[in-house]
This record gives sequence, structure tokens and C-alpha cells, in this order.
Amino acid sequence: MTSFEPKELETAALHGYLLSAVAPRPIAFASTIDENGNPNLSPFSFFNVFSANPPIMIFSPARRVRDNTTKHTLENAESTKEVVINVVNFNIVQQMSLSSTEYAEGVNEFEKAGLTMLKSDLVKPFRVAESPIQFECKVNEIIKLGTQGGAGNLIVCEVVKLHINTDVLAENGSIDQEKLDLVARAGGSYYSRAKNGFFEIPKPLSTLGIGVDALPNSVRTSKILTGNDLGLLGNVEKLPSKAVITAFGEKHDISSLSEVERHKKAQHLLSFGDVESAWKVLLL
Repeated sequence: MTSFEPKELETAALHGYLLSAVAPRPIAFASTIDENGNPNLSPFSFFNVFSANPPIMIFSPARRVRDNTTKHTLENAESTKEVVINVVNFNIVQQMSLSSTEYAEGVNEFEKAGLTMLKSDLVKPFRVAESPIQFECKVNEIIKLGTQGGAGNLIVCEVVKLHINTDVLAENGSIDQEKLDLVARAGGSYYSRAKNGFFEIPKPLSTLGIGVDALPNSVRTSKILTGNDLGLLGNVEKLPSKAVITAFGEKHDISSLSEVERHKKAQHLLSFGDVESAWKVLLL
């Protein structure tokens, strides 16, 4: 075996080993709001449920390894003491991934990811309407585990109200795990779909996706493209140039296709991960 003491490894390497070894992990899609009322949305996989009476969940926005800065979610939880934890199923996994992009303070990740803000009943942060289960929470305590990059901050949340979409319930009122179709996080770019196993969502950390809010209206309101499709399209740094699109059109005769047919063709390309070609088809 290859063996290490933690102090022998750079933090980034240790971080990678821990995330790959302790997996798959549930995802807390955490919605918060700052003191000025600006919404924030970000996923965290250092997360679980720890008590039913009282109902307690804990998630941990760690200090960034690369520069030891803190995340907006932590700062908002500290100032407002409220959070909504939304679960992530397969239908919104691409949009969830897009929301993890480190947009500047004040940027609304709901809009960037193309997700709907739903007013909560007992707390100020918004719920994710597309999430099948949402937990409104008050923050009981924040436990700081260190001051260096990679240190966790345990946000102890008490559930004050939960919302369950009836579409994921069985006849007896319990949650049907097959219908819920949860997604979990693993190491690197890997995720795990509860009923289908591992898959990848490559995501460059050095760039900012343009966001679903920047998509052409005809694409954003498509009756064919799903939320996951829009998440993939919004996760590009920039759109193909006119010259590239023209060259693509000269090789592929799709000018006669209707908008619906183009969207179906783009969706087919997206199913194989060919985002660049999908964009060319949509923009021709």
C-alpha cells in the first residue's frame, strides 16, 4: 500500500484523496441571502443529516484551498442565520454544476443556472422550485475547524419546514427513491446517480460559464431542451465565432431544419457531450 501522514501531503493533494475515498456524498444545494437581500445558491458535498429530534442537518463550506478565502454561503449564513437546503436529483444536476461556478459577489446563481426562485414560508432565502425536496432551516451554530485553506466550517442547521413534491411520493406517502432519483458527489469530475451509478461532469474551474440567463431567448425557452441541456449550454466560456459557425454550416446542411428539429439535433449532440457542435447547430 501507499501510505501517508496528512502532514506529508500538500493540502490540495490530501483534499483530492479525501473526496475520492469518501464517496459518494449527498449534496446540499444551499440557498442563502446576504444582508442586502441578494440571493446566493451553491452546492456542497460535505453534508449529511445528523438528528431527527431535533431535525438537524450539517454542511460545511470549506475555506478555499488555493487562496484561503471564504465562500459567500458561509458569510451569508453567519450574517442572517438562515439557509434553505435543496436536494439535487438528476433532472437538475447540470444546472447545479453550473451554479458552483465562482461568480462575483452579488451575481444571482439562480439566474445563471436557469433555476426558479420560490419564496420560502418561514425563512428569507429562496427555495429552488425545481428541487423535489426543500428544507427551510435556521442556523443554530457555526463551528470553525481551522483558519487555513481547506479548513471546514460546520453550519449546524435546524429544519423548521420541509417541502416535498408529491411526484416523488409513493402511494403510502413515503418517499419513493426511484422517483426521487438523487445524485451524489464523488472525487474529481465524478458524480453518482442513485439508480444508475457513476457519470462525469467535466467542469473547468478557471473559467466562468456564460450562464443560462445569457442564452438566446429561443434556446432558453425551448420546449425540447431540458434544464440539464440548458445547464450544459450555459457552462461554456463563450459562444462559437461567426466564422466557426459558417464553416460548420458549409459542412453540415441543416439550413432546412425547423427550430424544433434543430433543438432535437442539438439535444442529441449534448447527450454525447458535444456541447460545441450543439451550439453551432443552434446558432446557424
